[in-house]
Amino acid sequence: MERLETTIDVQGPWSLATSRRFWEGFAPSALTSQDGEARLRTVFRVDRDWSRAEVEVAQDGGAAQLVLTGDGDPTAAVAQVCRFLSLDVDARGWPDVGRRDPVIGAAQQQLPGLRPCGFHSPYEAAAWSVLSQRVRIVQAAQVRQQLVDEHGDDGAFPAPERLRALELDLPGRKAEYLHAVADAALDGRLDGAALRSVDPEEAVRGVQQITGLGPFAADLVVLRGANAPDGLPRQERRLESEVAERYGPDADLTGAAEAWRPFRTWAAVLLRALREERTPEIGGRR
Repeated sequence: MERLETTIDVQGPWSLATSRRFWEGFAPSALTSQDGEARLRTVFRVDRDWSRAEVEVAQDGGAAQLVLTGDGDPTAAVAQVCRFLSLDVDARGWPDVGRRDPVIGAAQQQLPGLRPCGFHSPYEAAAWSVLSQRVRIVQAAQVRQQLVDEHGDDGAFPAPERLRALELDLPGRKAEYLHAVADAALDGRLDGAALRSVDPEEAVRGVQQITGLGPFAADLVVLRGANAPDGLPRQERRLESEVAERYGPDADLTGAAEAWRPFRTWAAVLLRALREERTPEIGGRR
């Protein structure tokens, strides 16, 4: 097992302590804190080769210190960590969004340095979207943890090849849909770097071609799995309600979001995070 220590210069505002508050409420993330607020640790599948990797993250001023161990490609693993923690986004223009839009500016002050964390990969986001269909978040999280415990690799979600081979006793067509997700991952259709490299709306359309993944799931895979910074979640009713509450009853999400470019995903996540703090969803954030 290889060990790699590296430092990432984070461009723009970032606070590990603030982000930790958000990460710990994100049920599917499996991110845990270490030494109070000083470090975070997680285990994940590297979507380049589906190897297991483990990372510990600390903050030193404007830099992120990563200690990574794993059996696969360490360069790909580091890139994936930066992607799912939004450390690879040049956010020096993020404060400008707050200056253009006082609503976002006030939210930035309430959660200073928050960067959206996502799923470890689009593959895990897609699997979660299947598991969480028509059930409470806490129930989906329990099923996910059972898959990790019984079929994973020391804390890592089962690799696609393993998931594809499982005979799962799940309600409805969920087993079929999980197998379709595994097939898509093996075919390269859920590659995080590839999904981030194209326009988010194009990426969403492609993900919707996977059996069992509708519009809401496709948004989740692209915006929270590939962690695209400038996409607009169009299927979230709670976000629409938050926009109406903060911008007025005649406001609409598409119109409000024009001022958020090129960080529409970030602004949407920021508003959702504040809404969840006021009225937390049972079982954690989706």
